[in-house]
Amino acid sequence: MRYEGSIYRPPSEANSYILQATVGCSWNHCTYCDMYREKQFRVRDAAQTLEDIAIAGSAYGGRVDKVFVADGDALVMTLDEWEPILRSLRETFPRLRRVSAYATARNLNEKTDSELKQLRDWGLSLLYIGPESGDDETMKRIAKGANFEQHVSAAGKAHAAGMKLSAIFLLGAGGIERSAEHAEASARLATEMNPRFVSCLTLTVVPGTPLARREDTGRFRLPDIHGLLRELRTFVDLTRPDDAIFRTNHASNYLPLAGRLPRDRQQIVGVLDAALSGEIPLREEWMRGL
Repeated sequence: MRYEGSIYRPPSEANSYILQATVGCSWNHCTYCDMYREKQFRVRDAAQTLEDIAIAGSAYGGRVDKVFVADGDALVMTLDEWEPILRSLRETFPRLRRVSAYATARNLNEKTDSELKQLRDWGLSLLYIGPESGDDETMKRIAKGANFEQHVSAAGKAHAAGMKLSAIFLLGAGGIERSAEHAEASARLATEMNPRFVSCLTLTVVPGTPLARREDTGRFRLPDIHGLLRELRTFVDLTRPDDAIFRTNHASNYLPLAGRLPRDRQQIVGVLDAALSGEIPLREEWMRGL
């Protein structure tokens, strides 16, 4: 496939066809993120995107059942830009059962209810949204571009349109200073957003990012491993969605976990307690990654 720059996708899209319909991220201000800093955001030329779909169809058409539309927040595209893409995906892949994309609270809230419903009717069924934290102060410091209430509003709009949500939270985003506030507020936000899927990743301070410069000047300190695990324990213990599939299977995490919340809450908390006491080995540093 033809891709411009590095391509990122959620772990659950490992077996999906990745279609790059946009280049970069329309927000691109998050202080911890370097994934799209070398890219100037734009929507790819429609003819090129449709040609990519045709190429993938010729090579893999009978095997593709999931498509992830990249880059950073493809939901920002207009309906006129989305419609030929979703139509072509339906026509090209007969086994297609899911089309997904990254989104932000900002571009979700900027779309009308009828626009989101139309996208769902055309086949866009799952959105990945990363509040990273539920703590407004932490979200401000990491330049997330939206606060607690705006994320709740965005989730409500997605639910009303019939879309599933996967919410992503970032252990360590509040630093040592706001570790407790970050963990507790993240649990509250996950509860209010009520996603179908919820996952936790672990913050890595990437050289060259604004967050790395804050760390270099002593204005940010990442919690140690036990501090990160305590954040995760608080999050799991307090989160109460209706029924969410929970994962920490991203390579950044020290402890891969899986279950459903709130059903498996006590069992997962027990595993975390065992890890905190040293009874369960953690992932080695060399095995971790972005």
